[in-house]
Amino acid sequence: MQTFKVTVEGQVTLTAELLKHLGVRPGDRLIANGLPNGKVELRAAPRGEISDAFGFLSAKRIDAPLSIEGMNEIIAAAWAGEQ
Repeated sequence: MQTFKVTVEGQVTLTAELLKHLGVRPGDRLIANGLPNGKVELRAAPRGEISDAFGFLSAKRIDAPLSIEGMNEIIAAAWAGEQ
């Protein structure tokens, strides 16, 4: 367990060891959730922006999309242990 000192401004400095454990780097964000009994959960915030995901479904396909029948064949083969 580590102990941290709170500055006059209400800030706390986390050790490099703890930041490494959280998987954060300079510029990353943390999420803190207040829990019962005065506890706090601290975790790394997801990287990137929601807008990074826009357009991924409209990507150009190389192959033709699968038909329902094709999907059913793949599923049946997986259930049979063939894949």
